[in-house]
Amino acid sequence: MIRTGILTISDKGSRGERVDGTGPAIRKAIDDKEYKVEYYNMIPDEIDLISKELIYMCDELKLDLILTNGGTGFSKRDVTPEATLKVIKKQAPGICEAMRQKSLAITPKAMLSRAIAGIRDDTLIINLPGSPKGAVENLEFILAALPHGIEILSGSGGECAR
Repeated sequence: MIRTGILTISDKGSRGERVDGTGPAIRKAIDDKEYKVEYYNMIPDEIDLISKELIYMCDELKLDLILTNGGTGFSKRDVTPEATLKVIKKQAPGICEAMRQKSLAITPKAMLSRAIAGIRDDTLIINLPGSPKGAVENLEFILAALPHGIEILSGSGGECAR
């Protein structure tokens, strides 16, 4: 099982002014697959808080995969990619390139995504859009490749087996 965490980044959601539809939609999209959601949280769009939460999920919980949602657009409060860049050690640009490429076939607004993906030690972090529809579509584009990447990252498979 791929130990997974979902982190929703939303000012309104964290204040109880909006129900999180995206976190549960992501959970449903990976249900019945080889993923086990072991952690979920919703926090405001604060770069230091997002970074600390990502570090906690990677270093303390030692999750294999973190799926963030929200905070990847052009708003002044959208800082999820910057927070992610603060904690990752390697970027994995092909993941978000694939998401943007496939999304462009659906909407030209896909080019406005600033999402990134990267690696911190043995954890893969991927930024997804904040809308349930966008997050699930983007996740479906990449889901088939993730187990192999995580297997290589953990050292349990491929040419990098420990």
